[in-house]
Amino acid sequence: MRIDWLGMLRRLLQVLAFCLAISAVQYAFSPDRPYEIPLVYSVLIGLSCWLFIDFGRYFFPSSAETGWPMGWPGVALTLSGIVGGYLLGTWGADSWFGWSSWGPGYARAELRSALLITLLAGIACSYYFYSMGKSAYLERKMGEAQQHANEARLKLLEAQLEPHMLFNTLANLRVLIATDPPAAQAMLDRMIAYLRATLAASRATTHPLQAEFDRLRDYLELMTVRMGPRLRYTLDLPPELATLPVPTLLLQPLVENSIQHGLEPQVEGGSITVRARCDGNTLTLEVIDTGVGLQDAAQAGTGFGLTQVRERLATLYGTQSAINLEAISAGGTRATITFPCKK
Repeated sequence: MRIDWLGMLRRLLQVLAFCLAISAVQYAFSPDRPYEIPLVYSVLIGLSCWLFIDFGRYFFPSSAETGWPMGWPGVALTLSGIVGGYLLGTWGADSWFGWSSWGPGYARAELRSALLITLLAGIACSYYFYSMGKSAYLERKMGEAQQHANEARLKLLEAQLEPHMLFNTLANLRVLIATDPPAAQAMLDRMIAYLRATLAASRATTHPLQAEFDRLRDYLELMTVRMGPRLRYTLDLPPELATLPVPTLLLQPLVENSIQHGLEPQVEGGSITVRARCDGNTLTLEVIDTGVGLQDAAQAGTGFGLTQVRERLATLYGTQSAINLEAISAGGTRATITFPCKK
């Protein structure tokens, strides 16, 4: 039996507030009597009912949806707890004032009225806590369902990204087979090593930033076989950021975009720099190339890979993430990704 002490304390405070409200209403209808009388009776009876019901429910099998006993045991516990709480609370209040509510001088009408108020208030409070427990359960289930849906969506997006990269690589390999067989062989070896590393990697939606940079290095080495000295790259990852969790396949689409639209159209090729930095609680990843730059600003960022990266960021981080493309005055393009930095 595991008792949720924090939950019990929260319900205790709510019961006390409810008791104070009941005593205030009783005093409003009988202002000629001291406020201390309805206050003491209301608080002691309410606390006694809470004690019987909230502790008692841990001795019965409880529903996962509400945390309350199922079926008739729940009803019986509530009614017996209200009656027991009324008797114990009335005895405690009688002892406080030094009289007896059961004596011949006490009006039976007031006794019946107090019992009716206790019964109605006890049922109302029990139903409130029952409903709150069920609402909390449904909210947890909705959160779990949303998380599973997000994970499934991310898996789908990742599954779409990987074939996209493979198709591009195979198309390049086909050209090299006819024009430069030794380079095609080297490229094929690199692709096999890349695929082996990819298949061996975890299928989680996130991995350490170091793993993302390692995978990116494998990809750039693969592209270097095809482009030769026309492609130069620099990977800048501070050691303190190596273990930060990031979505998988996050940087590769940006690098692909830089190669395809920035460096390949340029005869002399160029360089790509990938760097990471953390400013406070925000992680910033940059992919900078010295290619031809943005040829069509209106179409910038609308390619397949960039669209998928944008959707994955939105799924994981919502409005806390952003991806931007901008032209560099000296020539080239800078792609910037920002999202919360979870250490």
